[in-house]
Amino acid sequence: MADRAGEGFTYALTSHEDESDFWGFAQEARGLFIGGDDGFRQVELLGCSPRGALLTCLDRLGGRRARAGNAHLALLDARGRTMGSYFVNDLTATAVGPSPAEDGLLDISVRLWCDELLPGSARVWELLRRGELTRKGMWHPLSPEERRAWLSVALASRQYQRRDHPADSPPGRVFTLDGRQVVDADSFYCALGEAVNGPGGYFGRNLAAVDDCLRGGFGAMTPFTLEWRHSDLAKSRPAGDDRNPDAYFEVLLEIFRDRGVDVLLR
Repeated sequence: MADRAGEGFTYALTSHEDESDFWGFAQEARGLFIGGDDGFRQVELLGCSPRGALLTCLDRLGGRRARAGNAHLALLDARGRTMGSYFVNDLTATAVGPSPAEDGLLDISVRLWCDELLPGSARVWELLRRGELTRKGMWHPLSPEERRAWLSVALASRQYQRRDHPADSPPGRVFTLDGRQVVDADSFYCALGEAVNGPGGYFGRNLAAVDDCLRGGFGAMTPFTLEWRHSDLAKSRPAGDDRNPDAYFEVLLEIFRDRGVDVLLR
């Protein structure tokens, strides 16, 4: 939801098949970022105001018709604006009851599948929601799993984060990448996204994605200059291919050169 209708809520659901079929808001989604052994998640939509297909399926619990279908799950900021969204499969209601959060709201248990809801993402979304994703280097102390989650949120929220900026900065810019915390591929992509688009920024999360970003629409228009400070540290550490980190590094530099990026290794 892009208006204030979702103010006070954290999540919104809309049918994937029919965007006019809005399924409602929820204040919390407990279990959303905890994956099950079979890939499905058991999620509690707390403080929920169900509508559309989600409301309809609540009368059919226990049967096949309790399946609402595929949906877009949006994460909302404090004003009810969409920060980003995930595609979720086979959302099926399994239980429902009145919510203690507020009269008229329901707590709904659902089963759904989504492989992009990575553990550790909830904290990053909450930083963004509270307006606290404002400093560079906030990803430095994260574990490898948490850095992967950081990148997934950076990708999902990139349009929201750049909502007050042009799609791309003009050609000729100089971006500075601090390589001191680059210890693996994901930390490099965290540092690159931050260099181009600021705290929490995204500019690829693998080689193919970087190549796509360099085609435009992701914050920077080529040609530009990337000043990579402490690049010697990155060259001495595995950065995507533990068996041949030098080859990975050279492929990365080749992608930059082919797309008109002048990389200054400091």
